[in-house]
Amino acid sequence: MNKKITIIILVILLTVFAGAYLIKQEDPRIPITIYKTQSCGCCEGFISELSKAGFDVKLEIKESVLDTKEKFNIPEEMESCHTAFINGYFIEGHVPLEAINKLLEEAPEIDGIALPGMPSGSLGMPGIKEEKFKIYSITDGKASIFMEI
Repeated sequence: MNKKITIIILVILLTVFAGAYLIKQEDPRIPITIYKTQSCGCCEGFISELSKAGFDVKLEIKESVLDTKEKFNIPEEMESCHTAFINGYFIEGHVPLEAINKLLEEAPEIDGIALPGMPSGSLGMPGIKEEKFKIYSITDGKASIFMEI
C-alpha cells in the first residue's frame, strides 16, 4: 500500500511541475492600451487587427484624445484618430504591424512612432494601399523617418 501511495504522489507532483513548466513556456500577450473617442469607428478595425496578431488590447474611451497627444508631445502634423501605448512607447495612428514589431524588437531610444492621417490600406483601414507608408519616429516632439513599408 505504501508503494501505491508513493507512486500516486509522484504522479501528482510530476503533473503539477509539468503543468507549471508548460504555462511558463507560453508566450504572453503583449499589452497595448488604445485611447480613442466614442465616435471614432475606424479604430475598431485597428483594434481587431491587433487582437488577431496576439496583442492584449485594452481600450480607453475619452471625450477627446488631444490632451493625450499634447502630454506626449506628438506633433500636430503626426496626429491621427487614436493613440496607443505599448512597452513605454506611443503608437500614433494606423501603424502597420511590421513597424510595431520592429519597435518592440529594436527598442530604440525614442518616444514613439506615428503614421500620420489615416491612409487607405493601413492597419484597420479599408481600401487599397496606394503608396509606401512612411512611419516616423518621434523624440521630444521631433519626427524623423523610422521606416517605409
